[in-house]
Amino acid sequence: MFTTLLVAAALAADPVEKPKTAKEAFQPLNPLIGAWKGTGRADDKAKTFWSERAEWGWQFKGDDAWLMVTFEKNPHFATGELRYDPKGGFTLTLTTPDKAEQKFEGTLTVGKQKEAILTAERTDGDTVQQFTLTVLHHNRHLYQMATRPKTATAFTRQFQVGATKEGEPFADTGGGPECIVSGGRGTIAVTHAGKTYYVCCSGCRDEFKADPEKYIKLAAAKKK
Repeated sequence: MFTTLLVAAALAADPVEKPKTAKEAFQPLNPLIGAWKGTGRADDKAKTFWSERAEWGWQFKGDDAWLMVTFEKNPHFATGELRYDPKGGFTLTLTTPDKAEQKFEGTLTVGKQKEAILTAERTDGDTVQQFTLTVLHHNRHLYQMATRPKTATAFTRQFQVGATKEGEPFADTGGGPECIVSGGRGTIAVTHAGKTYYVCCSGCRDEFKADPEKYIKLAAAKKK
């Protein structure tokens, strides 16, 4: 089921309108923020399976913003960093368990069901690797790695992972408070001047605490 959805989404994808800031660029990927439990399957003769856990979060520095991910029990990756170039495009840097870095360059598109699809590639010698991540729902996403020879056009999938949000029912429809920093789904309560606000991750919590008045004013302006 996950494979069929991924292929259909990729074929139907349309480019995302070029955003003005990094924070704006990542809005379609906001559902990724949080902890996930995933099931991976390799396309080898043994059809190797594994269970993993991943956690995505925001990071901020001045006006810049990017996403970070950490993996547990993933045989291929330990951490990842996703950044946006204001000139257009995304750079995904994945670190393997033995601390080798793999840098992918790609784009973000939108499928027929409004799902966000990140597709990024890198060349390793005579092989092109393609990483594809599809946000199917606020609590479901999947990603896969595929390869092809530089002289070929068709990719062959190496593995895929289907993931569901930890602590949320599969049929959950979302909703709830909005993160005052990122605009995503607020799951962590923070207080300032006796009032309660919500953020989506520890990165947004730290950013809010560093300058709460900034984000309170931005939230108020957004409501007008």
